[in-house]
Amino acid sequence: MNAAALAPDSAARRGLITVSIMLATIMQAVDTTIANVALPHMQGSLSATQEQIAWVLTSYIVAAAIMTAPTGYLASRFGRRRLFVIAVTGFTVASMLCGAATTLTEAVLFRVLQGVFGAGLVPLSQAVLLDTYPREKHGSAMAMWGVGVMVGPIVGPTLGGWLTDAYSWRWVFYINLPVGILALLGILAFVHETEHDRTRPFDFFGFALLSLAIGSLQMMIDRGVTKDWFGSTEIVTEATVAGLAMFMFLVQMFTAERPFLKPELFKDLNFVVGMTFMFVIGVILLATLALLPPFCQSLLGYPVLTTGYVLAPRGVGTMIAMLVVGRVVNRIDPRLIIAGGIALTAMSLWEMSGFTADVDIWTIMRTGIVQGLGLGFIFVPLTTIAFATLAPHHRNDGTAMFSLMRNVGSSIGISIVMTLLVRNTQINHAALAESVTPFNPMMHWPWLPQAWTLATTAGLSALDEQVTRAAQTIAYLDDFRLMMWVTLLAAPLILLFRRRALAPAQVPG
Repeated sequence: MNAAALAPDSAARRGLITVSIMLATIMQAVDTTIANVALPHMQGSLSATQEQIAWVLTSYIVAAAIMTAPTGYLASRFGRRRLFVIAVTGFTVASMLCGAATTLTEAVLFRVLQGVFGAGLVPLSQAVLLDTYPREKHGSAMAMWGVGVMVGPIVGPTLGGWLTDAYSWRWVFYINLPVGILALLGILAFVHETEHDRTRPFDFFGFALLSLAIGSLQMMIDRGVTKDWFGSTEIVTEATVAGLAMFMFLVQMFTAERPFLKPELFKDLNFVVGMTFMFVIGVILLATLALLPPFCQSLLGYPVLTTGYVLAPRGVGTMIAMLVVGRVVNRIDPRLIIAGGIALTAMSLWEMSGFTADVDIWTIMRTGIVQGLGLGFIFVPLTTIAFATLAPHHRNDGTAMFSLMRNVGSSIGISIVMTLLVRNTQINHAALAESVTPFNPMMHWPWLPQAWTLATTAGLSALDEQVTRAAQTIAYLDDFRLMMWVTLLAAPLILLFRRRALAPAQVPG
């Protein structure tokens, strides 16, 4: 079957377009986390230190963040379909090069290329779906799109762990080849090209300022944990550069005749509130995923594959929620659905804040399913209402900024929770250790293990291990509780969404 065989607006053509771009979306979304579990294996294979191998992740994050912003301009200037084809091709080729890398330098360079080409895949796919489906079906379209965006990062560690364990870390990247080829063929056959705006100039100065701000911010966030934050000259410099560059970019945007981003984009209240909400979604989704694997492996002693299986139900919950909400979002006020999603997400985080070092697998899976349901109920109506009043000619820029806010939120969220985890573990350890003295009556209770004694070096080591375990557990619970409050504090933003964003037929009045 070819493109000519289908009517432009037929359901069959829309289905084929959806499958094609969803393959590209899932490929990119999975790659945000799939390499994490392979890092120790890559470190040995490439003869790198732990800090050096971290650049495999950092380089991708920074490159993707910088290149997300100009996606809107590039799509308008050269055509969305053409840019999509270039992005999928470049991402697939870069993935093959990453898998074939023999040195750390090659791995980092190819990951930069992967980030450059992959940055536009998510916003481009969102823009294509919004234009492919009529307005009354945007909720269903965003539900399908959201499955890839939200479930991809959750599935990534499980898939990456299995590929690394069964084959090699190189297959974490090689797996993109068949997916990329199928996505490319589908896009070439079924996706329409958009009109080119060759008169739109490129604001190089504005792009340079925004790139400098985003790049510096991402570097500061990624390296702050290991560099003791503002106790490091590097972090202070990166923070200063990020702040100054962002200030100059805002001045440029509001004063230049033809700025890199049009100020009109941020006059739409629903879109601005939606971006703020998406920032919070980024914090909750990937910060939780950053905490749970070490919690399961370090404290509970789960192997990598078991950890992946324990996290998988979270994605199942998200998928179920999106499929359900895609069918009802046109009949129920989306603000009510978002409120319900916030309640479920906060409830799961509240229960997670009561975990102990003896928590069972079912409890972790059950709370994951609830949280997945909550995030799914938030994501679809949020995306629908955020773009409901945005003019179609702003969609390319709007989807790019939407993805950028989610990525920045993810980076900041991960950085904050990991920093607090380290610091609170130290604080808790010091506080708990104060009670481990010969003068504490509990240290002389007969039912204590004989190995826990202050009289021998082995006993002191055993006690320190238990104190550290307890200190880490409390630190994890503090992070879960913090994310619960972040979720609840975002709830009032629902009141800022305008009800008239949806057509009268879509929301019962």
